[in-house]
Amino acid sequence: MIRYITISLALATSIQAFSKESPADLVNPLVGTQSTFELSTGNTYPAIALPWGMNFWTPQTGENGSGWQYVYTDNKIRGLKQTHQPSPWINDYGAFSLMPETGKLVLSDKERGSWYSHKAEIALPYYYKAYLADYDVTAEIAPTERAAILQFTYPATDEAFMVVDILDGKGMIEVQPELRRVIGKACNNHGGVPDNFANYFVIEFDRSFTLAESQDSVAGIRFSSTSRGEIITARVASSFISFAQAEHNLKELGSQTFTQIKENGRDRWNDILGRFDVEGAEVDKDRTFYSALYRSLLFPRKFYEVTPENEVVHYSPYNGEVLPGYMYTDTGLWDTFRALFPLLNLVYPSVNREIQEGMLNAYRESGFFPEWASPGHRDCMVGNNSASVLADAYLNNVKVEDTETLWNGIVAGTENVHPSVRSTGRLGHEYYNTLGYVPYNVGINENAARTLEYAYDDWAIYQLSKALDRPEKEQNKFAMRALNYRNLFDKETRLMRGRNADGSFQSPFSPLKWGDAFTEGNAWHYTWSVFHDPQGLIELMGGRKEFTSMMDSVFSVPPHFDDSYYGFPIHEIREMQVMDMGNYAHGNQPVQHMIYLYDWAGEPWKTQYWTREVIDRLYTPYPDGYCGDEDNGQTSAWYVFSSLGFYPVAPGTGQYAITSPLFKKAKIHLENGNVVEINAPANSGVNRYISNMKVNGIEYDKNYFTNDQLSQGAKIDVEMGCDPNFERGVSEDAAPYSFTNELRSTAEGRKILKDFEKTLSKRKNKK
Repeated sequence: MIRYITISLALATSIQAFSKESPADLVNPLVGTQSTFELSTGNTYPAIALPWGMNFWTPQTGENGSGWQYVYTDNKIRGLKQTHQPSPWINDYGAFSLMPETGKLVLSDKERGSWYSHKAEIALPYYYKAYLADYDVTAEIAPTERAAILQFTYPATDEAFMVVDILDGKGMIEVQPELRRVIGKACNNHGGVPDNFANYFVIEFDRSFTLAESQDSVAGIRFSSTSRGEIITARVASSFISFAQAEHNLKELGSQTFTQIKENGRDRWNDILGRFDVEGAEVDKDRTFYSALYRSLLFPRKFYEVTPENEVVHYSPYNGEVLPGYMYTDTGLWDTFRALFPLLNLVYPSVNREIQEGMLNAYRESGFFPEWASPGHRDCMVGNNSASVLADAYLNNVKVEDTETLWNGIVAGTENVHPSVRSTGRLGHEYYNTLGYVPYNVGINENAARTLEYAYDDWAIYQLSKALDRPEKEQNKFAMRALNYRNLFDKETRLMRGRNADGSFQSPFSPLKWGDAFTEGNAWHYTWSVFHDPQGLIELMGGRKEFTSMMDSVFSVPPHFDDSYYGFPIHEIREMQVMDMGNYAHGNQPVQHMIYLYDWAGEPWKTQYWTREVIDRLYTPYPDGYCGDEDNGQTSAWYVFSSLGFYPVAPGTGQYAITSPLFKKAKIHLENGNVVEINAPANSGVNRYISNMKVNGIEYDKNYFTNDQLSQGAKIDVEMGCDPNFERGVSEDAAPYSFTNELRSTAEGRKILKDFEKTLSKRKNKK
């Protein structure tokens, strides 16, 4: 009996210790890696890196050049790769790899792969380990921001090799046996770089070697005989500036051992992840939370370096010069403006201040703010989302110093399009600025999506114009344009619809047609892209009842689709189809905010129901843990916010729509020293509804928090129940911000509304 009790107590102690694992050790970097071209469960790879690090490392299972560089179901590793890839669709640049071999030297990436097993693999944010069975070698990685130590445990052999590969033959490799070094330039890229682009790298080994064989883009070196268990270490660093800077970046490692670099990385991740402290849910929910948070803190990555004189400089991917100041890259703002950047503003403002300064540098160097950067401008997606990202940061006190450049750059983006990158600036601005929309029939694809996003961006610019005290005429111009979403509303279907230049709506029209007038979605998804004015949309639809009925329909209609625009079901379509949520497509960004709009319509319990359904059903801490593309932190940031109980539907408002939290207790440790504490002790899978809420001890009936509330520190107590509270949050005063309400509150605003209606009426009469 005593023995049984002892064992039980030991087990309890073990469970308790496990539950208190550090945040970094709860992260699974393999979440989202079980993806294919046809069906994405994240389209991620294990990024072994420090937060926002300039270089990531990953095991490479795909062939050189494949955007799917690591796929969970692959059986072989072809190399340990330094990567900068933000997504498989954008692909990589400046990449190179190392691959240990024994027996026979094999240079080709198609032939050198070694069988491995996930059972002999360890993947953590700061550390990677795999056993390469065909070569009997254990490979390990521990990174810093611009450098890394790789160590390889060899068997007893007279045939020990290392392959260094720059992937495509563009660049050079120089083997320097007398210095125990291999240096090189990796110039591979998929666009967005000047002609002089190169990633300069230095690899220093702690063992002597000879050159075994080399080709244009790959070299094999041979070590002398090794004994079993012998470790060979490679210290690696790179630079986008020069070999000299790469050697300087190598000093990030100093004289530290592999173990020390590994532990430093763990400490760094624990510090950054530890800004959030969650408890009271199943351990899988903890793992999902911190895995999502890890993904939220990778991109955009640093693209700047620090000189021996301690000066911050960067190679410009826009003009090819080495210039002073910050630069970040590898993010698509069409995705990340929604939640990723608001997360940085709230919890990591010092990092986002650097990112914002880097965006100003991009404008100075190219004449445009980036919309999709990797590392320079890339032609991908739609919208002018840099405007909202820049405005939201400034309005939330993450302020750049040069406000003149900020304003001039934002305005320039509304009146121009990049001469060779159609997604940068505003394609169709000539039509939009005169007609109030981008027409369906003028040869500009995804025109309705562009119009809706431009209107929101114009609202963000309007808010910024007030903060910068711009002239009233200038303010009113953007306020008027922020109403342009109304030009696309079709009262007959109560949906957004493409509109021709003569004012007529596109015909034929199918709400189920993906693409065409919309971007990676259909009318059921994009109709809700009125982030800044849900009340205006409610009124267009005929009131709260009709509005909620339309949202309910998104979930109740079958997952039918029209893929004729693409010619086949793109993976985003399949991801919607298989989730058993009707036409709700959480795997892609346009509709991710929609379930929060019930907060505006007096039915907040539906927001609470559907956010919990999405959290429980569509996210896990396993390789298939996402329900579509993760997309540079956006889908992850949705989870981080939503599991805490609030979400930034309209960045720039300084508000977060409320839902029920997932955890019994959560704390957010802000940079200013304040703490946001969220307590929901009765929380459970059954108790998913907010019965009552107090903020700082005072009853709280609103369906939103403000940035000011949270930044000052707040204690939020949530009473949870198994049934909805149909009394809480139902009044119009409980709803978050809407632009229409702001305009109605002033004489000038009412005039803007009246003038817009006159313009709209004239267009209808003309038709």
